[in-house]
Amino acid sequence: MAVFDTPQEAFGALRPACVQLTRAQTMENVARLQAHLAAVSASALQELQEYVLFPLRFALKVPGPKQERLVQSVVQCISSVLAATCVKKQELLQELFSELCTCLSPPSSSSNPVPLSEELKLAVIQALHTLMHSAYGDVIWSLYQPSTLPLLGFAVSLLLGLAEQEKAKQIKISALKCLQVLVLQCDCQEHRHLDEDEAQQCGDLFASFLPGISITLSRVITGDIKQGHKSTVSAIRLFYLIVGLVMADAQLARIAKNKEKLPVEEGRISELMVHRGPDWSKSTAEKLSLLLHRMVEFSSVHPHWKVRLELVELVHHLLRNCSQSLVDSFGHLLKALVGLVNDENGEVQSRCKEVLQGIAEQRIVAQNRALADVLSENLHSLATALPRLMNSQDDTGKVSTLSLLLGYLKLLGPKINIVLNSISHLHRLSKALMQVLELDVTDVKIVEDRRCEGVCGPSGSLQHGVQKDRCQKKYFRFFTEEKIFQLLQQVCRVLGYYGNLYLLVDHFMGLYGESGMYRKQAAMVLNELITGAAGVGVDVLQEREVSLNVDDLKGSIMSILDEYTDQANWYLITSIDTEEISHEHSVQHSGLTAHPGGACSSVLLPSPEPHITTRTMNSNIWQICIQLEGVGCFAAVLGKEFRLLLLSALYPVLEKAGDKTLLISETALGTLVDICKACSYDSLQCLINENSDYLVNGISLNLRQLAHQPHASRVLDTMLRHSDASLLPLVEDVIQDVLSALDQSYNNQASTFLGVLHSVMTALVQWFGSSCGEEHQQRQTPEWWSGTLSQGQQVVTRQEVEQFFLDYVRQKQIAEGNLPDTGDEEPDEVLPLAEPEPNNSNTEGETPLPSHAQLAKDVMERCIHLLSDGNLRVRLKVLDVLELCVTALHPHGNHLLPMAHRVWPALVTRLISDDPLAVLRAFKVLCTLAQKCGDFLRQRFSKDVLPKLTSSLLSQAPASARAGPVYNHTLAFKLQLAVLQGLGSLCEKLDMGESDLNKVADACLIYLSAKQPMKLQEAAQSVFLHLMHVDPDSTWLLLNEVCCPHQYEPPHISLRPVKLSGMGRQRNEFTDNVLLLLEKLQQQESVMPQAGTQEASPP
Repeated sequence: MAVFDTPQEAFGALRPACVQLTRAQTMENVARLQAHLAAVSASALQELQEYVLFPLRFALKVPGPKQERLVQSVVQCISSVLAATCVKKQELLQELFSELCTCLSPPSSSSNPVPLSEELKLAVIQALHTLMHSAYGDVIWSLYQPSTLPLLGFAVSLLLGLAEQEKAKQIKISALKCLQVLVLQCDCQEHRHLDEDEAQQCGDLFASFLPGISITLSRVITGDIKQGHKSTVSAIRLFYLIVGLVMADAQLARIAKNKEKLPVEEGRISELMVHRGPDWSKSTAEKLSLLLHRMVEFSSVHPHWKVRLELVELVHHLLRNCSQSLVDSFGHLLKALVGLVNDENGEVQSRCKEVLQGIAEQRIVAQNRALADVLSENLHSLATALPRLMNSQDDTGKVSTLSLLLGYLKLLGPKINIVLNSISHLHRLSKALMQVLELDVTDVKIVEDRRCEGVCGPSGSLQHGVQKDRCQKKYFRFFTEEKIFQLLQQVCRVLGYYGNLYLLVDHFMGLYGESGMYRKQAAMVLNELITGAAGVGVDVLQEREVSLNVDDLKGSIMSILDEYTDQANWYLITSIDTEEISHEHSVQHSGLTAHPGGACSSVLLPSPEPHITTRTMNSNIWQICIQLEGVGCFAAVLGKEFRLLLLSALYPVLEKAGDKTLLISETALGTLVDICKACSYDSLQCLINENSDYLVNGISLNLRQLAHQPHASRVLDTMLRHSDASLLPLVEDVIQDVLSALDQSYNNQASTFLGVLHSVMTALVQWFGSSCGEEHQQRQTPEWWSGTLSQGQQVVTRQEVEQFFLDYVRQKQIAEGNLPDTGDEEPDEVLPLAEPEPNNSNTEGETPLPSHAQLAKDVMERCIHLLSDGNLRVRLKVLDVLELCVTALHPHGNHLLPMAHRVWPALVTRLISDDPLAVLRAFKVLCTLAQKCGDFLRQRFSKDVLPKLTSSLLSQAPASARAGPVYNHTLAFKLQLAVLQGLGSLCEKLDMGESDLNKVADACLIYLSAKQPMKLQEAAQSVFLHLMHVDPDSTWLLLNEVCCPHQYEPPHISLRPVKLSGMGRQRNEFTDNVLLLLEKLQQQESVMPQAGTQEASPP
């Protein structure tokens, strides 16, 4: 709190201290004055300002050496006076400014000046800083006249020397901040903003200091990193403020071409003044460009984020104020700015994006052709170096390089056509993209993965599954990071957004057709160009000048679609399957398009390579997938407008959805989902059903020229797999066409037609036979077997036991021929012959077959004839189709049994004398037949098949017992396993007789050996579990003959003791499995009394 508020009181208090200090310049007197000053109010001190400053200034002017501590105390006291008052006289301001600067300079007389202490330097710098802030109103302008130029230069040189040479961080920072105040660019709010004339005057003055200031500051900025980030930040800020003032476009535009003549008395001063004419501007800009390049390279990788943030401010300030004068420097500046978009620090990132957004919104580049030219040249240089950089840099470096490329394109914005209209620029940029986007096609798994032939679930679940993992991850040759691919996508989309779409599509379509090496990359670029042109998923800084016409977009899409679905690009070899290769070759030679019923092309294609490598197939797969993704992109950007293109696009995509290569079929399904969403179809099923008329027509036309259009079956397959029973009436005629065509070309196209029939029958089983299929699957599960074994049997009464033995005696007499009973055996043979003809199913008394069952019957007719085909592939397909036919006809036994009778001879041939693969498949069909037909096949099976099966099992057992782990992968093992797994259920379903059951048990007993592979042991156990259900007593006896764990004592001495072969035997290879089976049999029998008790108890 001030004690002396009036000038009179303050004068009385301060006078003694001032007089004493004038008489003796000691630290004590300075301290006394400093103490008295603390008790004086600011208003009173303002009136006594010059009086108080006089002894202090006098102390500085006293000739002779002075103690540094005394000088420091005096300077600090002056600083405190200036902080509390305002300097209102120009002369006082200039004199104080000169006296304080003199404190920093060594005496001119001394040859070896003693260096000043850091404390004194800091005190003087702070006093200068305070003096500049205490100057009142226009008084400050007395320092910024041509006449004071030497004084300003003196101060600038002193402060620059301190900023560059001092080691103390505080002095460096204070000197730089003081310089900033000196050039009237202070950050504080006390100083008013310079008007236009004042800024022009300062620019003229400071132009003289620009070389020294800029060079020194550049050395500070690029100096030792140990100086700390604050010094570097202050130096960068001062650099762009002074350069932005002196090189401002607005100021240089008002400079006269010739230097004005000054009065004679100012002649010497005029020599120090710089005329900022065109020549000077050009020369200075060239020199500043070198400094800026060096500073940018150093600061852009500085470890401290605040330095990088200040670099962003430098670019922003100079681009806003000097976009014309420093245009040659903006190559380096914009490179740094764009590179910092992906800075690790969030503040730097966000500020960088703000600056870029501001540049775009202010149309700085769009309105400055010279700046656009600089950017385009930078873009050309970067595109030239891009392949080399992508091959040599790590992933971080690649991200930075691509961010730079993307930033250039975004900054160019609507001016991007400057680049695209130059053949050299466009060629360099496109070739760079082609090389960078090269895919890695060495993965064999892509070729190996095949589509499962099973039927897909409902279309709703399909769409959910496809959307969950829409795109297969691509692997590129030159990078692995996903972010790099995303940057490349953005590059292409920005090109499509701003560029001339017709020019870009035409150029990249040329590259697409130029070489197979570029085809995949060109397709990727084309897909992204269209996406960007539609404004989908593209990140830009400014809107384009003219929005894209939908008709133009549709025209480009149609031309790309035509190229994609051309036979040369759509039907590529993707498998070593000889059948598929022959199909692709026939299509390529035929010259047909992928469209349904397409006309022949006049282009003659070269013959395909004789040798197809895995790399080639991998490359072809990816090409097709990228093209399919393109169709999905086109649908997404056009929306409902894409419905007009479904006539040309839907058929080929459905064709690929039925492809055997997993990646292609999955990608095609994803494309179909995209089409559904774009065209507002509720599901894939709706898409197929609503377009089925056109699709069915295309299939029908192509089936008539199957030699040239072998893929029509895939379209039908896809339609059937992803629709429901409502589709059947629509495709029924097509299926009849298939059957008719099959009748006429058994030898040539049987395999293809069987593929169609397999799809048809699979769909029919799914739509109409699900209950039967579920029952069949349920019976194959271990839970069902355990359930059947645990079912309690009814309590046997005395009458039932008596009747059992009477029936047993009667059956035994019949078997020995004592009673004439031929009628019971004949029906098995007579029944099929008594059935009406297959085609006459509507006779009186019979219910007409449903259309789907009649279709299954017609297909089964063809299978009977094809079962003996000479081609193994055909026989295998026939067996698969036959099994589905049996399942579909199961509810209609009156029609199934005659067909089973007719198919039996050919099926037996497949079972007993065919390739092991066919035997395996035929046995599966036999199991299905037994499941559906029951004991109708008992005698046939017993007579024709069972002896061969049992003898085969017995003959193979020694080999499998000796074999090692590799045996599990052989065809012989798979055949043994299939027979053992199915034999038990066959015996049960066919209700086999005792002798047949004994044959089965004897053949399977050897597989209970511990020497057999574990899976064969488990399969043999399943056979005995079934036998327990059919004839538990015989099974118990057989097992106990092998190993009997208990001794059975007779209930009475008159009875003979029970003797079984298995009693008392040593533990052997069969013991474990036999004991396990006996335990399960015991569990089955233990259920019987419990069930009887429950039944007998009252409710």
